[in-house]
Amino acid sequence: MQYHEYFTYQHHPLKRPPLAGGVEARRHKVAIAGGGPIGLTLALGLARHGIPSVVIEADDTVTYGSRAACISRRSQEIMNALGCVKPILDKALPWLEGTSFYRDVPVYRLKMAMDENQKFYPMVNLEQCYFDQFVLDHIEKKYTDLVDIRWQTKLTDFTPEANGARLQLETAEGPYALDCDWLVACDGARSRVRQNMGLRFTGNRYEGTYIIVDVHLKSEHPIERRAWFDPPSNPGSTILMHKQPDDIWRVDYQLRDDEDPLEAVKPENVLPRVRAHLEWIGERGDWEPVLISAYKANCLTLDKYNHGRVLFAGDAAHLVPIFGVRGMNSGLDDTHNLAWKLAYVINGDAQASLLDTYSDERVFAARENIRHGAKSTEFMAPPSHAFYLMREAALSLSTQDPFFSTLSNPRQSSAITYSESRLALQGDAAPGGPPAGAILPECPLERDGLPGFITDLLGTRFTLLCLADSRPDIAPHPLLAVHWIAPTRNAQAGAWDKTGRLFPLYGAGAQAPAYILVRPDGHVLARFANPDSARIHAALGQALQ
Repeated sequence: MQYHEYFTYQHHPLKRPPLAGGVEARRHKVAIAGGGPIGLTLALGLARHGIPSVVIEADDTVTYGSRAACISRRSQEIMNALGCVKPILDKALPWLEGTSFYRDVPVYRLKMAMDENQKFYPMVNLEQCYFDQFVLDHIEKKYTDLVDIRWQTKLTDFTPEANGARLQLETAEGPYALDCDWLVACDGARSRVRQNMGLRFTGNRYEGTYIIVDVHLKSEHPIERRAWFDPPSNPGSTILMHKQPDDIWRVDYQLRDDEDPLEAVKPENVLPRVRAHLEWIGERGDWEPVLISAYKANCLTLDKYNHGRVLFAGDAAHLVPIFGVRGMNSGLDDTHNLAWKLAYVINGDAQASLLDTYSDERVFAARENIRHGAKSTEFMAPPSHAFYLMREAALSLSTQDPFFSTLSNPRQSSAITYSESRLALQGDAAPGGPPAGAILPECPLERDGLPGFITDLLGTRFTLLCLADSRPDIAPHPLLAVHWIAPTRNAQAGAWDKTGRLFPLYGAGAQAPAYILVRPDGHVLARFANPDSARIHAALGQALQ
């Protein structure tokens, strides 16, 4: 059961470089272990900064099936910055709402935030195989000179060195070694890099197992998240359903404690349960399974993501539950945080200590995701009989009292604010507007006579957004772009607040300008009321030391 009928997989040939004594002659600036969504997106992010990389991937094609099936607004913003969001949005299914049921009674209605300031939906559904392929297509279209993908190449071992690492690689044509200045482990939950370094996760492992089934079914049901607790179709279980493109429905259901996962994943045991549920909810059309897999919820993270010249991202660094769609989305946020920092270090624009902030910020984010994800996991898959009894009591009460229904809130993924980071600098701006460490709030504006959004102004450098009546007098800096945003249409300003919502959102007014200094990943570095060139340049120097 594979996706071949609905998705044409491109299989890639093995590439073997010239060798000298079993070692590749060329030394690489960055080697990325793992060619999944995190490894490919990191390679794309580095290429955007002009940094070449080599990606090591044991398979010969992108991932099969839905796997990570929901893409958050923050991830859409990241892919937009990387120039790769259009094919994703052209294919994906946007949604805003969802319903949780206790047996056959709706008990909670999820409504995600969406207002007229937003450029993207809070969530879109797209099978991971498409996501991976779209990122790969973009790399092959724009960055073949900067991204070298080694398909059918397995990392078997590596030796950390003071100035990089030597990788031992295995291929069908024989082994060879490769030298790199930096190694980034994006090789997933069973990371070879993490295991070889003897690093261990901390956190909780949950025993509950979910079966994931991709089903081809033509249905008129609207696009939303549906969750059933103890449904009559599968008593004692929890079932989730999400619609994907091409009439694929993602069905997740929890195994009971007395079920053997190895037996439960077999088609003869999966299909009757899916059939029973589809018939119970009124789906009478023909359907067929496309892919079946199993999943366990974990709340785990490394305590540190940078170890000399070896860095970790995605599932190699942390494992968070699927509930709230924090898995791949948190990994994409890792790459966006890491790419610019590693590029600045490699280019000599920042000290290597900048990479400490990558670890500090993303470990903090992982723990925040785990904190929320653990609450969802304990409700979706109770880890003990006591938790199960409490959940049943809450669900029973939720049919009568809306207060208890909020306990079934899936707590969807959202952007993390790094308020305690050393890159959250104290400015002199009055209260109001985005705080240091937060991502830049979205809002429409007009730029060069055309409609746009404020995040369109961000690039690979730091960005100073000047919301003021007059042009700012800021001396040039090689790592800084300056944009003047006027409150009303002004021929001299590059952009203006056409909706009248931007200035209040950013804590600015006619007599109170706001200057927002933004990092290349879209997080606010500092806010100022009336800065001069010296203060702005000093803030940059402080950030990059």
